[in-house]
Amino acid sequence: MKIILTHEVSGLGAAGDVVDVKDGYARNYLVPRKFAIRWTKGGEKDVAQIRRARKIHEIQTIEQANQIKGQLEAVKVRLAVRSGDAGRLFGSVTPADIASAIKASGGPEVDKRRIELSAPIKTLGAHETSVRLHPEVAAKVNIEVIAA
Repeated sequence: MKIILTHEVSGLGAAGDVVDVKDGYARNYLVPRKFAIRWTKGGEKDVAQIRRARKIHEIQTIEQANQIKGQLEAVKVRLAVRSGDAGRLFGSVTPADIASAIKASGGPEVDKRRIELSAPIKTLGAHETSVRLHPEVAAKVNIEVIAA
C-alpha cells in the first residue's frame, strides 16, 4: 500500500515521503496513529505542503546541528519525578518529559520525537539519552532523575 508519511518514522522515512508498506502495517499502525495518510492522486498536493512544513522545523545544516549539539551537551538536566522507597519510579520518564526538562534547564527547544531512549527510564540516578538533530549528528544528553 502506498502511503504519505506525515511524521518521521524511524527506519521508514521522513514527513512528506511517499513509501510503499504492507497493508496491515499501514492500516493498523501508521494511519490510526496519524503517522501517515493514504496516498491518492489528490494527496500529491499534501506532499508539497508537508515538505514545506518539514523544512521550516528541521535543522538545515550540519554546522547548525553541531552548534545545538554543543548547547545540549553543556546543559545539566535534572528531572524531578515521583518515586517509591527503593528508587523505582511510578511509571517511567517519557521523551516529552525529557524535552520539557531540557527546555526548563535553559537548553534549546528539542522535538520529543527526536529523543531516543535505549531502554525505559524507571529508576532514579544518572541516565544518558541520545537526541537525533540531523541524520549525521546526534547529541548525548546526561539526565539526572531525582525524587520529587
